Amino acid sequence: MLTVSVKWQKKVFESIEVDTLQPPYVFKAQLYDLSGVPPERQKIMVKGGLLKDDADWSTLGLKNGQKLMMMGTADEILKAPENGPVFMEDLPEEEQAANLGYSAGLVNLGNTCYMNSTMQCLKSVPELKSELSNYQSARTKDVDQTSHMLTVATRELFSELDKSVKAVAPMPFWMVLQKKYPQFAQLHNGNHMQQDAEECWTQMLYTLSQSLKPPSPTEDPDAVKALFGLNLRSRLHCQESSEESSETESVFSLKCHISHEVNHLHEGLKHGLKGELEKTSPALGRTAVYIKESLIDSLPRYLTVQFVRFFWKRESNQKAKILRKVDYPLELDVYDLCSEDLRKKLKAPRQKLRDIEGQKLGLQASAKSSSKGDDVKMTDAEGSSNGSGELSSGDQPGGASSHMTGIYDLVSVLTHKGRSADSGHYVSWVKQESGKWVQYDDANTSLQREEDITKLSGGGDWHMAYIVMYKARLISM
Repeated sequence: MLTVSVKWQKKVFESIEVDTLQPPYVFKAQLYDLSGVPPERQKIMVKGGLLKDDADWSTLGLKNGQKLMMMGTADEILKAPENGPVFMEDLPEEEQAANLGYSAGLVNLGNTCYMNSTMQCLKSVPELKSELSNYQSARTKDVDQTSHMLTVATRELFSELDKSVKAVAPMPFWMVLQKKYPQFAQLHNGNHMQQDAEECWTQMLYTLSQSLKPPSPTEDPDAVKALFGLNLRSRLHCQESSEESSETESVFSLKCHISHEVNHLHEGLKHGLKGELEKTSPALGRTAVYIKESLIDSLPRYLTVQFVRFFWKRESNQKAKILRKVDYPLELDVYDLCSEDLRKKLKAPRQKLRDIEGQKLGLQASAKSSSKGDDVKMTDAEGSSNGSGELSSGDQPGGASSHMTGIYDLVSVLTHKGRSADSGHYVSWVKQESGKWVQYDDANTSLQREEDITKLSGGGDWHMAYIVMYKARLISM
Protein backbone atom coordinates (compact mmCIF):
# COMPACT_ATOMS: atom_id res chain seq x y z
CA MET A 1 0.00 0.00 0.00
CA LEU A 2 1.42 3.39 -1.03
CA THR A 3 1.59 6.50 1.18
CA VAL A 4 1.44 10.00 -0.26
CA SER A 5 1.18 13.58 0.99
CA VAL A 6 -1.39 16.08 -0.27
CA LYS A 7 -1.01 19.86 -0.26
CA TRP A 8 -4.28 21.82 0.01
CA GLN A 9 -4.16 25.56 0.43
CA LYS A 10 -1.64 26.16 3.26
CA LYS A 11 -2.03 22.70 4.73
CA VAL A 12 -0.15 19.51 3.95
CA PHE A 13 -1.65 16.16 4.86
CA GLU A 14 1.19 13.70 5.41
CA SER A 15 1.36 9.90 5.14
CA ILE A 16 -2.02 9.26 3.58
CA GLU A 17 -2.39 5.59 2.67
CA VAL A 18 -3.62 4.84 -0.83
CA ASP A 19 -5.27 1.46 -1.41
CA THR A 20 -4.71 0.97 -5.13
CA LEU A 21 -7.13 -1.95 -5.09
CA GLN A 22 -9.96 0.54 -4.39
CA PRO A 23 -11.17 3.17 -6.90
CA PRO A 24 -9.86 6.74 -6.48
CA TYR A 25 -13.24 7.82 -5.08
CA VAL A 26 -12.27 6.05 -1.81
CA PHE A 27 -9.06 8.12 -1.70
CA LYS A 28 -11.13 11.29 -2.21
CA ALA A 29 -13.39 10.26 0.66
CA GLN A 30 -10.29 10.08 2.89
CA LEU A 31 -9.34 13.62 1.83
CA TYR A 32 -12.90 14.80 2.55
CA ASP A 33 -12.54 13.59 6.12
CA LEU A 34 -9.29 15.56 6.45
CA SER A 35 -10.15 18.77 4.59
CA GLY A 36 -13.94 19.03 4.44
CA VAL A 37 -13.81 19.37 0.64
CA PRO A 38 -16.54 17.16 -0.89
CA PRO A 39 -15.24 14.62 -3.46
CA GLU A 40 -17.15 16.28 -6.30
CA ARG A 41 -15.27 19.56 -5.65
CA GLN A 42 -11.79 18.01 -5.33
CA LYS A 43 -9.34 18.67 -8.17
CA ILE A 44 -6.25 16.48 -7.61
CA MET A 45 -3.35 16.84 -10.05
CA VAL A 46 -1.79 13.53 -11.22
CA LYS A 47 0.04 12.31 -14.32
CA GLY A 48 -2.16 13.03 -17.34
CA GLY A 49 -4.38 15.66 -15.70
CA LEU A 50 -7.03 15.49 -12.95
CA LEU A 51 -7.73 12.38 -10.87
CA LYS A 52 -11.03 10.84 -11.94
CA ASP A 53 -13.26 8.80 -9.60
CA ASP A 54 -12.97 5.64 -11.68
CA ALA A 55 -9.38 5.97 -12.89
CA ASP A 56 -7.02 2.96 -12.95
CA TRP A 57 -4.24 3.55 -10.41
CA SER A 58 -1.82 1.38 -12.42
CA THR A 59 -1.89 3.84 -15.33
CA LEU A 60 -1.15 6.90 -13.21
CA GLY A 61 2.42 5.97 -12.20
CA LEU A 62 1.82 6.90 -8.56
CA LYS A 63 4.96 6.48 -6.41
CA ASN A 64 5.41 5.93 -2.69
CA GLY A 65 6.00 9.26 -0.87
CA GLN A 66 4.78 11.30 -3.84
CA LYS A 67 3.38 14.78 -3.12
CA LEU A 68 0.04 15.62 -4.73
CA MET A 69 -1.73 18.96 -5.14
CA MET A 70 -5.47 19.39 -4.38
CA MET A 71 -7.73 22.36 -5.05
CA GLY A 72 -11.30 22.88 -3.89
CA THR A 73 -13.40 24.68 -1.28
CA ALA A 74 -14.56 23.01 1.88
CA ASP A 75 -18.14 22.88 3.11
CA GLU A 76 -19.08 25.48 5.72
CA ILE A 77 -18.62 24.04 9.15
CA LEU A 78 -21.94 23.88 10.91
CA LYS A 79 -22.04 25.52 14.28
CA ALA A 80 -23.53 23.66 17.15
CA PRO A 81 -26.90 25.16 18.12
CA GLU A 82 -26.76 27.50 21.07
CA ASN A 83 -29.64 25.59 22.63
CA GLY A 84 -29.80 21.86 22.22
CA PRO A 85 -33.00 20.01 21.31
CA VAL A 86 -35.70 20.15 23.96
CA PHE A 87 -37.77 17.01 24.30
CA MET A 88 -41.44 17.05 25.28
CA GLU A 89 -40.80 15.27 28.55
CA ASP A 90 -38.16 17.90 29.50
CA LEU A 91 -40.61 20.82 29.24
CA PRO A 92 -42.34 22.17 32.35
CA GLU A 93 -45.55 20.25 32.92
CA GLU A 94 -47.70 23.32 32.16
CA GLU A 95 -46.05 23.70 28.73
CA GLN A 96 -46.45 19.98 28.06
CA ALA A 97 -50.19 20.31 28.72
CA ALA A 98 -50.46 23.29 26.35
CA ASN A 99 -48.61 21.45 23.56
CA LEU A 100 -50.76 18.37 24.02
CA GLY A 101 -53.88 20.34 23.07
CA TYR A 102 -56.15 18.88 25.73
CA SER A 103 -56.13 18.62 29.50
CA ALA A 104 -55.44 15.68 31.79
CA GLY A 105 -57.78 12.98 33.01
CA LEU A 106 -59.14 12.50 36.54
CA VAL A 107 -58.24 9.61 38.82
CA ASN A 108 -61.17 7.44 39.90
CA LEU A 109 -61.30 7.64 43.70
CA GLY A 110 -63.73 4.74 44.00
CA ASN A 111 -66.92 4.81 41.92
CA THR A 112 -66.38 8.50 41.10
CA CYS A 113 -66.63 8.17 37.31
CA TYR A 114 -70.00 9.99 37.50
CA MET A 115 -68.21 13.01 38.99
CA ASN A 116 -65.15 12.82 36.72
CA SER A 117 -67.19 12.71 33.51
CA THR A 118 -69.45 15.55 34.67
CA MET A 119 -66.55 17.83 35.53
CA GLN A 120 -64.74 17.15 32.25
CA CYS A 121 -67.84 18.23 30.32
CA LEU A 122 -68.37 21.38 32.38
CA LYS A 123 -64.67 22.25 32.17
CA SER A 124 -64.99 22.38 28.36
CA VAL A 125 -67.07 25.59 28.64
CA PRO A 126 -64.52 28.46 28.43
CA GLU A 127 -67.04 31.09 29.57
CA LEU A 128 -67.65 29.13 32.78
CA LYS A 129 -63.91 28.86 33.43
CA SER A 130 -63.64 32.62 32.89
CA GLU A 131 -66.38 33.31 35.44
CA LEU A 132 -64.71 31.00 37.93
CA SER A 133 -61.32 32.66 37.48
CA ASN A 134 -62.92 35.97 38.45
CA TYR A 135 -64.60 34.48 41.51
CA GLN A 136 -63.40 35.97 44.76
CA SER A 137 -61.74 33.62 47.24
CA ALA A 138 -63.31 35.57 50.08
CA ARG A 139 -66.91 34.46 50.64
CA THR A 140 -69.68 37.03 50.35
CA LYS A 141 -72.63 37.05 52.74
CA ASP A 142 -75.00 35.98 49.94
CA VAL A 143 -73.29 32.59 49.50
CA ASP A 144 -73.34 29.83 52.12
CA GLN A 145 -70.02 28.38 53.25
CA THR A 146 -70.23 24.98 51.53
CA SER A 147 -71.37 26.51 48.21
CA HIS A 148 -68.45 28.91 48.37
CA MET A 149 -66.03 26.07 49.15
CA LEU A 150 -67.36 23.98 46.26
CA THR A 151 -67.06 26.90 43.83
CA VAL A 152 -63.47 27.55 44.87
CA ALA A 153 -62.69 23.82 44.64
CA THR A 154 -64.15 23.76 41.11
CA ARG A 155 -61.97 26.69 40.08
CA GLU A 156 -58.87 25.04 41.53
CA LEU A 157 -59.67 21.69 39.91
CA PHE A 158 -60.09 23.23 36.44
CA SER A 159 -56.85 25.16 36.88
CA GLU A 160 -54.93 22.05 37.94
CA LEU A 161 -56.28 20.08 34.98
CA ASP A 162 -55.12 22.77 32.56
CA LYS A 163 -51.60 22.71 33.98
CA SER A 164 -51.17 18.96 34.27
CA VAL A 165 -50.20 16.23 31.83
CA LYS A 166 -50.59 13.42 34.33
CA ALA A 167 -54.02 12.46 35.63
CA VAL A 168 -55.20 14.60 38.55
CA ALA A 169 -56.56 13.05 41.75
CA PRO A 170 -59.58 15.30 42.60
CA MET A 171 -59.58 14.50 46.32
CA PRO A 172 -60.03 18.09 47.63
CA PHE A 173 -62.94 18.68 45.24
CA TRP A 174 -64.56 15.35 46.06
CA MET A 175 -64.39 15.99 49.80
CA VAL A 176 -66.15 19.35 49.40
CA LEU A 177 -68.75 17.88 47.03
CA GLN A 178 -69.65 15.25 49.65
CA LYS A 179 -69.86 17.91 52.34
CA LYS A 180 -72.23 20.02 50.22
CA TYR A 181 -74.27 17.05 48.99
CA PRO A 182 -74.08 14.15 51.49
CA GLN A 183 -75.86 11.75 49.10
CA PHE A 184 -72.58 11.48 47.19
CA ALA A 185 -70.93 10.11 50.32
CA GLN A 186 -73.22 7.06 50.58
CA LEU A 187 -71.44 3.79 51.36
CA HIS A 188 -72.31 0.17 50.66
CA ASN A 189 -70.24 -2.55 52.34
CA GLY A 190 -67.65 0.08 53.16
CA ASN A 191 -67.29 1.32 49.58
CA HIS A 192 -68.64 4.47 48.02
CA MET A 193 -71.72 3.81 45.89
CA GLN A 194 -72.07 4.65 42.23
CA GLN A 195 -74.12 7.83 41.77
CA ASP A 196 -76.17 9.39 38.98
CA ALA A 197 -74.10 11.71 36.76
CA GLU A 198 -77.20 13.75 35.91
CA GLU A 199 -77.79 14.49 39.59
CA CYS A 200 -74.16 15.57 39.98
CA TRP A 201 -74.44 17.77 36.87
CA THR A 202 -77.66 19.41 38.12
CA GLN A 203 -76.35 20.04 41.63
CA MET A 204 -73.12 21.54 40.30
CA LEU A 205 -74.96 23.99 38.05
CA TYR A 206 -77.32 24.93 40.85
CA THR A 207 -74.43 25.63 43.23
CA LEU A 208 -72.47 27.63 40.67
CA SER A 209 -75.56 29.61 39.71
CA GLN A 210 -75.90 30.70 43.34
CA SER A 211 -72.21 31.49 43.84
CA LEU A 212 -71.63 33.30 40.54
CA LYS A 213 -74.65 35.59 40.82
CA PRO A 214 -73.82 39.29 40.56
CA PRO A 215 -73.87 41.21 43.86
CA SER A 216 -76.70 43.43 42.65
CA PRO A 217 -79.52 43.00 40.11
CA THR A 218 -78.32 46.05 38.17
CA GLU A 219 -75.14 44.26 37.11
CA ASP A 220 -74.76 41.60 34.41
CA PRO A 221 -77.33 38.80 34.58
CA ASP A 222 -76.71 35.49 36.31
CA ALA A 223 -73.72 34.04 34.43
CA VAL A 224 -74.64 30.36 34.85
CA LYS A 225 -78.27 30.98 33.89
CA ALA A 226 -77.11 32.89 30.80
CA LEU A 227 -74.81 30.02 29.83
CA PHE A 228 -77.04 27.03 30.59
CA GLY A 229 -80.52 28.20 31.62
CA LEU A 230 -83.58 28.32 29.41
CA ASN A 231 -87.11 29.50 30.06
CA LEU A 232 -90.10 27.35 29.22
CA ARG A 233 -93.55 28.80 28.63
CA SER A 234 -96.22 26.21 29.41
CA ARG A 235 -99.93 25.95 28.72
CA LEU A 236 -102.00 23.83 31.12
CA HIS A 237 -105.39 22.51 30.05
CA CYS A 238 -107.86 20.50 32.12
CA GLN A 239 -109.99 18.34 29.84
CA GLU A 240 -112.63 17.78 32.54
CA SER A 241 -113.31 21.44 33.33
CA SER A 242 -111.85 23.09 30.21
CA GLU A 243 -109.79 25.34 32.48
CA GLU A 244 -106.66 26.83 30.98
CA SER A 245 -103.70 28.56 32.54
CA SER A 246 -100.11 29.36 31.68
CA GLU A 247 -96.85 29.42 33.57
CA THR A 248 -93.14 29.95 32.99
CA GLU A 249 -90.23 28.11 34.53
CA SER A 250 -86.46 28.21 34.31
CA VAL A 251 -84.53 24.97 33.79
CA PHE A 252 -80.92 23.99 33.10
CA SER A 253 -81.70 21.18 30.66
CA LEU A 254 -84.27 19.64 28.36
CA LYS A 255 -85.41 16.05 28.69
CA CYS A 256 -85.43 13.54 25.86
CA HIS A 257 -88.15 11.06 26.80
CA ILE A 258 -87.68 7.60 25.32
CA SER A 259 -90.53 5.37 24.18
CA HIS A 260 -91.08 2.84 21.41
CA GLU A 261 -92.00 5.78 19.16
CA VAL A 262 -88.77 7.70 19.73
CA ASN A 263 -85.86 7.00 17.38
CA HIS A 264 -84.27 10.44 17.29
CA LEU A 265 -83.37 13.12 19.82
CA HIS A 266 -85.74 15.64 18.26
CA GLU A 267 -88.70 13.29 18.68
CA GLY A 268 -87.75 12.67 22.31
CA LEU A 269 -87.54 16.41 22.99
CA LYS A 270 -91.07 16.88 21.67
CA HIS A 271 -92.27 14.12 23.99
CA GLY A 272 -90.41 15.75 26.87
CA LEU A 273 -92.18 19.08 26.33
CA LYS A 274 -95.62 17.51 26.56
CA GLY A 275 -97.00 15.56 29.50
CA GLU A 276 -99.66 15.16 32.15
CA LEU A 277 -99.77 16.30 35.74
CA GLU A 278 -102.23 16.22 38.59
CA LYS A 279 -103.19 19.41 40.40
CA THR A 280 -106.16 20.92 42.18
CA SER A 281 -108.85 22.26 39.89
CA PRO A 282 -110.57 25.36 41.35
CA ALA A 283 -113.61 24.72 39.16
CA LEU A 284 -113.98 21.06 40.20
CA GLY A 285 -112.84 21.52 43.78
CA ARG A 286 -110.64 18.44 43.59
CA THR A 287 -107.52 17.05 41.99
CA ALA A 288 -107.72 16.67 38.21
CA VAL A 289 -105.44 15.71 35.33
CA TYR A 290 -104.00 18.58 33.31
CA ILE A 291 -102.28 18.39 29.93
CA LYS A 292 -99.08 20.42 30.01
CA GLU A 293 -97.53 21.62 26.74
CA SER A 294 -94.32 23.63 26.89
CA LEU A 295 -92.32 25.69 24.40
CA ILE A 296 -88.87 27.24 24.74
CA ASP A 297 -89.16 30.97 25.42
CA SER A 298 -85.43 31.81 25.73
CA LEU A 299 -82.32 29.97 24.63
CA PRO A 300 -79.00 29.43 26.45
CA ARG A 301 -75.46 29.65 25.14
CA TYR A 302 -75.07 25.93 25.91
CA LEU A 303 -78.05 23.62 25.57
CA THR A 304 -77.97 20.51 27.74
CA VAL A 305 -80.19 17.51 27.03
CA GLN A 306 -80.66 14.51 29.29
CA PHE A 307 -81.78 11.20 27.79
CA VAL A 308 -84.29 9.85 30.30
CA ARG A 309 -82.91 6.31 30.26
CA PHE A 310 -83.51 5.32 33.88
CA PHE A 311 -86.87 4.55 35.46
CA TRP A 312 -88.09 2.88 38.62
CA LYS A 313 -89.04 -0.74 38.07
CA ARG A 314 -91.60 -1.75 40.70
CA GLU A 315 -91.24 -5.49 40.15
CA SER A 316 -87.55 -5.48 41.07
CA ASN A 317 -87.75 -2.36 43.25
CA GLN A 318 -84.76 -0.73 41.55
CA LYS A 319 -83.81 1.65 38.76
CA ALA A 320 -83.82 0.04 35.34
CA LYS A 321 -82.26 1.33 32.14
CA ILE A 322 -83.85 1.86 28.70
CA LEU A 323 -81.32 0.55 26.19
CA ARG A 324 -83.23 1.69 23.10
CA LYS A 325 -81.14 3.36 20.40
CA VAL A 326 -81.88 7.07 20.05
CA ASP A 327 -79.86 8.92 17.41
CA TYR A 328 -78.63 12.46 18.01
CA PRO A 329 -77.04 14.86 15.49
CA LEU A 330 -73.84 16.89 15.42
CA GLU A 331 -76.06 19.87 14.55
CA LEU A 332 -79.35 20.41 16.39
CA ASP A 333 -82.05 22.86 15.29
CA VAL A 334 -84.64 23.66 18.00
CA TYR A 335 -86.58 26.34 16.09
CA ASP A 336 -89.83 24.36 15.98
CA LEU A 337 -89.63 23.79 19.77
CA CYS A 338 -89.64 27.55 20.45
CA SER A 339 -92.54 29.85 21.33
CA GLU A 340 -94.04 32.09 18.66
CA ASP A 341 -92.41 35.18 20.16
CA LEU A 342 -88.97 33.59 20.16
CA ARG A 343 -89.40 32.31 16.60
CA LYS A 344 -90.01 35.86 15.42
CA LYS A 345 -86.74 36.97 17.02
CA LEU A 346 -84.86 34.05 15.46
CA LYS A 347 -86.21 34.55 11.97
CA ALA A 348 -83.85 37.31 10.77
CA PRO A 349 -80.63 35.79 12.23
CA ARG A 350 -81.55 32.42 10.72
CA GLN A 351 -82.03 34.01 7.30
CA LYS A 352 -78.66 35.74 7.58
CA LEU A 353 -77.05 32.45 8.59
CA ARG A 354 -78.56 30.67 5.59
CA ASP A 355 -77.32 33.45 3.29
CA ILE A 356 -73.79 33.22 4.66
CA GLU A 357 -73.71 29.44 4.33
CA GLY A 358 -75.20 29.79 0.86
CA GLN A 359 -72.48 32.23 -0.14
CA LYS A 360 -69.87 29.70 0.94
CA LEU A 361 -71.49 27.30 -1.50
CA GLY A 362 -71.65 29.97 -4.21
CA LEU A 363 -75.41 30.52 -3.94
CA GLN A 364 -77.30 33.82 -4.29
CA ALA A 365 -78.24 35.59 -1.04
CA SER A 366 -81.90 36.38 -0.46
CA ALA A 367 -83.08 39.79 -1.65
CA LYS A 368 -84.06 40.93 1.85
CA SER A 369 -80.68 40.37 3.43
CA SER A 370 -78.19 40.65 0.56
CA SER A 371 -77.99 44.43 0.94
CA LYS A 372 -76.64 44.03 4.49
CA GLY A 373 -74.66 40.88 3.91
CA ASP A 374 -71.33 42.60 4.53
CA ASP A 375 -72.42 43.64 8.01
CA VAL A 376 -73.13 40.12 9.17
CA LYS A 377 -70.80 37.37 10.22
CA MET A 378 -70.94 34.17 12.17
CA THR A 379 -69.29 34.42 15.56
CA ASP A 380 -68.29 32.48 18.61
CA ALA A 381 -68.17 35.64 20.70
CA GLU A 382 -68.84 35.22 24.35
CA GLY A 383 -71.80 37.05 25.78
CA SER A 384 -74.69 36.74 28.15
CA SER A 385 -78.16 36.07 26.86
CA ASN A 386 -80.86 38.55 27.67
CA GLY A 387 -83.58 35.99 27.04
CA SER A 388 -84.61 37.49 23.71
CA GLY A 389 -82.32 35.60 21.40
CA GLU A 390 -79.73 38.39 21.56
CA LEU A 391 -76.39 38.36 23.35
CA SER A 392 -74.53 41.36 24.72
CA SER A 393 -72.13 42.97 22.30
CA GLY A 394 -69.01 42.68 24.45
CA ASP A 395 -65.98 43.95 22.58
CA GLN A 396 -67.17 43.27 19.07
CA PRO A 397 -66.18 45.89 16.49
CA GLY A 398 -68.82 48.42 15.60
CA GLY A 399 -70.90 47.50 18.62
CA ALA A 400 -72.47 44.57 16.78
CA SER A 401 -74.38 42.11 18.92
CA SER A 402 -74.48 38.32 18.62
CA HIS A 403 -77.87 36.79 17.96
CA MET A 404 -79.17 33.31 18.55
CA THR A 405 -80.17 31.27 15.52
CA GLY A 406 -81.74 28.28 17.25
CA ILE A 407 -79.02 26.09 15.76
CA TYR A 408 -76.56 24.29 18.03
CA ASP A 409 -73.36 22.26 17.52
CA LEU A 410 -72.50 19.22 19.63
CA VAL A 411 -69.55 19.85 21.99
CA SER A 412 -69.72 17.10 24.62
CA VAL A 413 -71.34 13.75 25.35
CA LEU A 414 -71.54 11.98 28.70
CA THR A 415 -72.18 8.26 28.29
CA HIS A 416 -73.20 5.40 30.57
CA LYS A 417 -72.19 1.79 30.04
CA GLY A 418 -74.15 -0.90 31.86
CA ARG A 419 -77.75 -1.83 32.62
CA SER A 420 -78.33 -0.14 35.98
CA ALA A 421 -78.11 3.45 37.23
CA ASP A 422 -76.54 2.20 40.45
CA SER A 423 -73.68 0.48 38.64
CA GLY A 424 -71.96 0.63 35.27
CA HIS A 425 -69.46 3.23 34.13
CA TYR A 426 -69.59 6.87 33.01
CA VAL A 427 -67.28 8.38 30.39
CA SER A 428 -67.14 11.83 28.78
CA TRP A 429 -66.36 12.71 25.16
CA VAL A 430 -65.39 16.35 24.70
CA LYS A 431 -64.73 18.47 21.62
CA GLN A 432 -61.60 20.61 21.99
CA GLU A 433 -61.09 24.14 20.66
CA SER A 434 -58.95 22.58 17.92
CA GLY A 435 -62.00 20.63 16.71
CA LYS A 436 -60.60 17.29 17.90
CA TRP A 437 -62.66 14.98 20.10
CA VAL A 438 -61.12 13.50 23.24
CA GLN A 439 -62.46 10.63 25.33
CA TYR A 440 -62.01 11.09 29.09
CA ASP A 441 -62.30 7.69 30.73
CA ASP A 442 -61.30 8.67 34.26
CA ALA A 443 -57.48 8.93 34.18
CA ASN A 444 -57.21 7.72 30.56
CA THR A 445 -57.50 10.13 27.64
CA SER A 446 -57.59 9.29 23.93
CA LEU A 447 -58.34 11.06 20.65
CA GLN A 448 -61.54 10.02 18.87
CA ARG A 449 -62.94 10.43 15.36
CA GLU A 450 -65.94 12.75 15.06
CA GLU A 451 -67.90 10.18 13.04
CA ASP A 452 -67.70 7.80 16.01
CA ILE A 453 -69.21 10.28 18.48
CA THR A 454 -72.76 9.98 17.14
CA LYS A 455 -72.52 6.19 17.30
CA LEU A 456 -72.88 6.39 21.09
CA SER A 457 -76.65 6.27 20.63
CA GLY A 458 -77.51 3.06 22.48
CA GLY A 459 -79.09 -0.19 21.44
CA GLY A 460 -76.74 -2.49 23.36
CA ASP A 461 -74.40 -2.73 26.33
CA TRP A 462 -71.83 -0.33 24.88
CA HIS A 463 -71.44 3.31 25.96
CA MET A 464 -74.63 5.23 25.20
CA ALA A 465 -75.38 8.95 25.45
CA TYR A 466 -76.94 9.98 28.74
CA ILE A 467 -76.27 13.75 28.63
CA VAL A 468 -75.35 15.76 25.54
CA MET A 469 -74.32 19.42 25.42
CA TYR A 470 -74.66 21.68 22.38
CA LYS A 471 -73.13 25.12 21.78
CA ALA A 472 -75.21 27.86 20.17
CA ARG A 473 -74.28 28.95 16.68
CA LEU A 474 -74.44 32.75 16.84
CA ILE A 475 -74.41 35.44 14.19
CA SER A 476 -73.39 39.10 14.42
CA MET A 477 -75.79 41.64 13.00
